[in-house]
Amino acid sequence: MENMRVFVKSYGCSTNQADGEALAGCLAKAGHELASTVTSADVAVYNTCAVKGPTENRIIELLKRFPRSKKLIIAGCLPSIDFERLCAEVRFDGVVGPAAGMRIVDVVDRVLKGEKVIEVGPTHSELPELGLPRCSSGSVVSIVPISYGCLGSCAYCCVVFARGHLRSHSVEEIIQRVKGDLGAGFREFWLTSQDVACYGRDRQTNLANLLKALCVIDGDFRIRVGMMTPDMTMNILEDLLSAFEDDRIFKFVHLPVQSGDDEVLRLMRRHYSVSGFRSVVDAFRARFHEVTLATDVICGFPGENEADFNRTLLLIEGVKPDITNVSKFFARPKTPAAAMTNRFIPLSEVKRRSVSASALAKRIAFEKNQKWKDWSGTILVDEVGKVPGSWVGRNYAYKPITIKEGDNLFGKSLRVHVEEAFPTYLAGRVIR
Repeated sequence: MENMRVFVKSYGCSTNQADGEALAGCLAKAGHELASTVTSADVAVYNTCAVKGPTENRIIELLKRFPRSKKLIIAGCLPSIDFERLCAEVRFDGVVGPAAGMRIVDVVDRVLKGEKVIEVGPTHSELPELGLPRCSSGSVVSIVPISYGCLGSCAYCCVVFARGHLRSHSVEEIIQRVKGDLGAGFREFWLTSQDVACYGRDRQTNLANLLKALCVIDGDFRIRVGMMTPDMTMNILEDLLSAFEDDRIFKFVHLPVQSGDDEVLRLMRRHYSVSGFRSVVDAFRARFHEVTLATDVICGFPGENEADFNRTLLLIEGVKPDITNVSKFFARPKTPAAAMTNRFIPLSEVKRRSVSASALAKRIAFEKNQKWKDWSGTILVDEVGKVPGSWVGRNYAYKPITIKEGDNLFGKSLRVHVEEAFPTYLAGRVIR
């Protein structure tokens, strides 16, 4: 049929962003024109996220306001996580699950012919191709999904319904992808998955082996390692520390703890203890002079009492992460935590705990960033700043440093001096 204009918009995690780049790339390769706005498109593909209740609510409200004169296809995790709500509240012309790849072309074509398409069946045995065409919006960052699914059974998590069990790409496939993107001008590689630390367990390899293989590649590039669960990280810790020695790997560790209380962690079905989390943090900090630590906490999980929550605050105060992502507990459909209604905590109390944890996290982040004032060194510019004429680069510890320069600096390595510190970023000037 005649090729049409398609608008593609992605929400959520880096894996979903990578899936969205592939959706756009496959549609462009098939001859469809990619539209920059909904109003200029014949059909829109919304690649959705539903990991948290507020995220799902925002996306549902957005979809409700979608113009009825346009065709709408809903892709991503939301159809797999809460298909019943989607059908009840949103008018759509097609739905397809996450990581649809080339299947999106057939779905779009059928929708444009007037068919209502529903393809939300299980695809958990499939592993999306790494070599699919992509449209990546002119960035120097290549998002590389090294695996899909995970080996966890977290009581609060609904992503398993969308992404399924672990399926890893081979080391060779990932090397070829990185080499190809490096040749195309990409300079920064985000290794992403639902749990990067469990990579390769289905292939008799692991994340440390992958990192060491990637660091054999010639070239000037950087690697950011994605979120790692503490228990999976402990299993490969010594080899992982050795792999992180390479200068091209950002000294950045995203290790979500979720709670500072062992009993709450047990209820969450997180297979580690607070001391286990601390041991991983201590090992990285002992090996590397400066490492940026990011963690996540959930406030108000069913059964969490005031003492449990205070232990989470004490953990944050003691460990002092550079970044603490604070979430309020929201029950997600079909999860074990959703059935713990007799232990639910009033929303007002959940909010109070979240506000308290967020204030502590912000204070500590500011304190940590202040230690970087007067630092001088090299950054890789990987982002356009929010202020016109500004850019954002990352140093070896993945600290974001803003600079003001008029030229196009994408992908440039520059020496900078940090002059100011803020809770979420640093500000500096280029050293001439």
